[in-house]
Amino acid sequence: MQWTSLIAIFGLFWVLSAFIVLPIGLRTPDEVEGHEVQTGHADSAPVNFRPGKVALRATILAAILSTLFALNWSYGWITREDLNFYGEMPSEDLGY
Repeated sequence: MQWTSLIAIFGLFWVLSAFIVLPIGLRTPDEVEGHEVQTGHADSAPVNFRPGKVALRATILAAILSTLFALNWSYGWITREDLNFYGEMPSEDLGY
């Protein structure tokens, strides 16, 4: 696998990881004692959003997932045949 492909796969895993780790540790105004919602703000808006922590967590998770993907690509632990739960494709049975 080329290094440019690894960078692209890391980017895809990073975006996925960012959405996965985004809600971890967030608190709404209902969960924080004494916090008042200002006019014009949503009641469900997080009080303690920290984009740096989200980016760090997403980077760590994406690095782990990318490493597992690259190792699976090299060693072939899980192949397409392992994920085929339905048997042969109908087009192969018809002789196409």
